[in-house]
Amino acid sequence: MASNTTVVNCPSCGAKNPSDSKRCASCGASTEELGPINDEVRNKERRYQQEGFNMTWAAVALAVQAVLTAAIIVALPRAVTALDFEGYYGMTLAIPVWFVGGALVGLISPGKTFIEPVIAALVVALPTIFYLYNGLFGALGSGQTVRTMPIFMYVIMAMIGVMFALIGSYCGERIQMGAPPPSET
Repeated sequence: MASNTTVVNCPSCGAKNPSDSKRCASCGASTEELGPINDEVRNKERRYQQEGFNMTWAAVALAVQAVLTAAIIVALPRAVTALDFEGYYGMTLAIPVWFVGGALVGLISPGKTFIEPVIAALVVALPTIFYLYNGLFGALGSGQTVRTMPIFMYVIMAMIGVMFALIGSYCGERIQMGAPPPSET
């Protein structure tokens, strides 16, 4: 760095950045309105807030959620015929799968991304409900062998899974960011 460039510490992770940068090079947090901020309460509030919706990370989250769901709910029972994830069992297994997908995106994303995994889990939940309720070829007449729940229960369990995706993404972000910086008292 040149000697005339000033350095500003990131309020989220503490990394040193040039004063003219808009985002932190380490964690991706916004550094536009930085300057000497001494308001400790404001810093703590900003630390865990998402600063906008990122389409790239939404696509990554959708890919992660779709691949995990397809691998566990669809492909695994086809590879191991003793497993049968139709109906209730499939939806019960989808909830931790979406949690893990949210946690993975939270761990690998460079900024605060809580909404993207939730939207991805919601998008993946729709075909998952259809698949588990009707079976793979339910619309063609050879549906599921045992339908264990009414459709509204599939929807309720999918919404629980979407909430778990939010919890997972939050946990992943917290693990990635580490402990909050020590307060100076």
